[in-house]
Amino acid sequence: MKHKIFIDGEEGTTGLQIRQRLKNRTDLDLIHLPGRKRKDLDARRAALHQAELAILCLPDPAAREAVRLAEGSNTKIIDSSTAHRTSKDWVYGFPEMSAEQPIRIASAPQVSNPGCYATGVIVLIRPLISAGLIPDDFSLSINAVSGYSGGGNTLISRMEASESKDGIKSNYFSYGLNLDHKHVAEMMVHSGLKARPIFVPSVGRFRQGMIVQIPLQLRSLVKKPKYDAIYEVLKLTYKASRFVNVVKPKELSKHTDLLDPEELNNTNYLRVSVFGNPTNQQVVLVAQLDNLGKGAAGQAVQNLNLMLGISEARGLANH
Repeated sequence: MKHKIFIDGEEGTTGLQIRQRLKNRTDLDLIHLPGRKRKDLDARRAALHQAELAILCLPDPAAREAVRLAEGSNTKIIDSSTAHRTSKDWVYGFPEMSAEQPIRIASAPQVSNPGCYATGVIVLIRPLISAGLIPDDFSLSINAVSGYSGGGNTLISRMEASESKDGIKSNYFSYGLNLDHKHVAEMMVHSGLKARPIFVPSVGRFRQGMIVQIPLQLRSLVKKPKYDAIYEVLKLTYKASRFVNVVKPKELSKHTDLLDPEELNNTNYLRVSVFGNPTNQQVVLVAQLDNLGKGAAGQAVQNLNLMLGISEARGLANH
């Protein structure tokens, strides 16, 4: 028997990417609503109740509304919005976050799909905070660049119609300079960080891809760890991971002068690199990922597989 899946908001940026990854799966039966019914509450309620698992690709208010519409059903839910990412009633859908997380996701009725920036930050600092190499009250600075698809359909249209009245002509721009980006809360909750970091996101003129960078002055850390200690913690944390890879130090030289944010596009992989200069006692932690892959749609499919008791990599081997 096939698993019935409903993507509520399947015409959005993330929804389209998820549908693309699921459409050829012979073990799934996708429920589609015709265009005129996609915002019809009764039609959505019926689809949510019919599905074994629903993926919400909606703005926060509509995602909360969908959860209410699903009340009274046994439907499992993956929410890709920010609405439930810090809720104690939802399981955070980052399987590599800990050894226990895949088990928690597999048994959860409701899973919040992580933000792309938060995924890149948590993968880098959670193991180091857990190991005591970074104090949980340390003042971190985080810099990141994303493809413009991360801003959804509005930003996509502005970037791809740069000559229009509302178009964006810049090839690169920073934003969120009120220092109140919506991903910071989940970064803190799920990494163990208690001091609010300075997070400076930016957008480049490429559709998808992402780099997250965290610079560290090792002499400023309480334990003054060496480069090798930081690398070893990250290597051991992700040694058994299918989708997170930690680059060996001897392989870093090919990336020191050109680190490409688009390198992992259309995959569910995330690459961790630890660039360092022992003489200067400085390190830069880097995560590369596809903001629409491991940062959104790929991660959602990975969570779907876990929640349905399917091999975690099903449908993602080539992504």
